Order: sequence, then structure tokens, then C-alpha cells
Amino acid sequence: MDPFQSDPLRGTEAVFPEAEFATRIARLQTRIAPLGVDALLLTGPENIFWATGRQTAGYFAFQALIVPLSGDPVLLVRQLETTGARTATWLRDIRAWQDGTDPAAALGSLVRELGLKRVAIERTGWFIPMDFAERLGTALKGVALSDGSGIVEGLRMVKSPAELAAIRTAAGYAEAAMAAALDATREGASENDIAARMIGTAVAAGSEAWAMEPLISSGPRSGIPHATWRRRRLEAGDGVFLELATSHDRYHAALMRSAWIGTPPAEAREMMDVALRALDAALGAMKPGVPCALPHEAAQRIVDDAGQTEAFRKRIGYSMGAAFAPDWGEGAFLSLFTGVKTLLEPGMVFHLPMTLRRYGAFTVGASETVIVTETGIETLSSLPRSMMLR
Repeated sequence: MDPFQSDPLRGTEAVFPEAEFATRIARLQTRIAPLGVDALLLTGPENIFWATGRQTAGYFAFQALIVPLSGDPVLLVRQLETTGARTATWLRDIRAWQDGTDPAAALGSLVRELGLKRVAIERTGWFIPMDFAERLGTALKGVALSDGSGIVEGLRMVKSPAELAAIRTAAGYAEAAMAAALDATREGASENDIAARMIGTAVAAGSEAWAMEPLISSGPRSGIPHATWRRRRLEAGDGVFLELATSHDRYHAALMRSAWIGTPPAEAREMMDVALRALDAALGAMKPGVPCALPHEAAQRIVDDAGQTEAFRKRIGYSMGAAFAPDWGEGAFLSLFTGVKTLLEPGMVFHLPMTLRRYGAFTVGASETVIVTETGIETLSSLPRSMMLR
């Protein structure tokens, strides 16, 4: 009897059935075949998760997935991580490296044991520092290495029905958390008070750990991109910026809203109006068959015509899906931005944070996470986009 088949832990915490991952591996092997290699070597946590379901808080320790041209993949993880790898995946071959040993050398030995002579390796993983890359090159001396970057990402762009269901569920968590955060936003409350309501509501709604902390800032701090809570108490006249992404089975959905304590100045009201019109224009431009640049260009025209070019200066959106820290999105490989020629397809998912900033003073805007459908888009939140006045 196959010992892995009879393993009582095997797949007990897998996010999807075994057939979902078998299909993914088969699709990946089809993509590998034209490369003229024996296997693809993956090290990025998102790509390993997509291919196998492997997830852990210990992904800071080196891990690698070897996907051969045919047959079962082989996973190499730290010894401490083997139990989690057994429960999270349906894999039959899980190997381990021990603390105190060199994981690069362990991988080199495994590649030789498997008889692999030509290997494509992704060169864009988060957790391969230069020192380790040099050791890996030494460990794989004699193996013909080629660049396998972007192969898995190309498959991750379009989500399966199971992935879309997870993202829709995550979006429900995000909407509940954002509504609670807006309710907690009032004069005298601290940024920490808002963070506690937002995070507590997200977790209570069902969210698991997410890939990046929520962004919660007020007053002049709200005009600093990617600032987050630091105990400041809200005062009359403050702008407030709120953004988060929540997670279901590692799949993320994001949401952003803005608020104001008291009456916003005319400049903020005008900028908010522009931001909402630009977001509407971007969403209205999204449908299958158009390039990813088109929604950005639609928003950019609204921004430029309103004289707010300097307040924007960024992309309108980025792909969403499975994520690990330090980023909740997939913008490293697919954005809605100038020059991106990739065509929108049904099953793609994007977050569109349309913000305008007076840097160091305030930020206004709103966002949506959307799924591209056969005819247009499905918006995953029904929360009003207008600036909430408190």
C-alpha cells in the first residue's frame, strides 16, 4: 500500500480537493514541456501554494517544489514543517532538510537523486537572498539551469471556480470589516480603536491571517502612502484613510474607503468627486478582450482633465489571488497600467484603489475588488463608495 495514500494526515487541511491540484500540476507540466528541461523548480510561497496548497507561517524557511515533466512533484521543506506539509497538501513525496544543515546543498542532492540534468528555476522568488543564490548555484553545479520565471504566474492570472468562490468569501469579510471600521471612525477615537474594530470584525467574520496589515491613518498622516495605525486620536477636520485585504483559504480580496471628521474642505470634496468618477470610468472600461492598460487610461483621462495628475501618479489596479506577506496582491506580475498589453479574461480578479492625495495632508478615494466575467465585471462589495462624514 502507498504509505502516503494511507497517511491519516494527508490533505486533512487542504484548501481544495486533490483533483483541483492534480489539474494545476497537469497544466503546469504542459507549460514546462516546450522549455526543453527535465523539471521546473519553484521557491516562491505563492507559486508553491498554487501548485500544491502548501501554506504555513514558517515559509520564511527555505522550501522548494520540483515539478517534473511527468509524474508527481517533490517538495523539500525544513524538517519542522513536514507535518504541516502533509496536512496542507496531497503530495506523495515530501523531503526535509535539518536545522544546522545547508538547504541549498540538500536541494542539490535531491536534484541529483532525481536524475535531473536540465532544470528551469524561477528567479523572482521573494526569499532567495544573493548569498543563498550563490550557494544554490554551487550546489547545482553541473545541472543546466534556465529561467523558469513567470510560468506559474501565467496560470495564476485566471482563477478557477474554486478560487473565485474563495475570493468572493474573502470579499464578504472585507466588507464587514470596513463597515465596522467606518462605524468606529469618529472624533476622539484613536487609530488603534479603528484598527481593533476592523481587525476584530474581519477575524470574527471568518478571515484567516492576511498577507499585509490594514492601512489606517488620519489627519496629515492620511496623506502618507501605506501609513498605518500609530495611536493618533482623531480630531475635527481630519481626513481618514482605510484599506485592508482579508483572506479565505489564502485567497485575498481588498477594499478601501475614506472618511472625514466634520466638514471636508472644498479641495478634498472636489478630489473625492474626481476619484469616484475615475473609478467609475475604469470599472466601465473592463470587459474580456481589452488590454489591461485600458481601465487605467480611462481613469487617467478623468484625473488629467480635472488637473489632478500630480495627486495620482500610480496604476489604477492590480491582480488579486493567493498571497503571502509582504504583499496582498499580485501586482508584481499583472497590473492595470499604461503599456500593459495583457488582455482581460473571464476569471481574472483585480483590486482598483482609486486614490488622490495631497501628500502629507490627506488622501481621498475608494476601491473595489472585481472579477472579470464573460460580459463585463462582477463587483464584490456593495458598500457605498462616497466619503463618509462623521
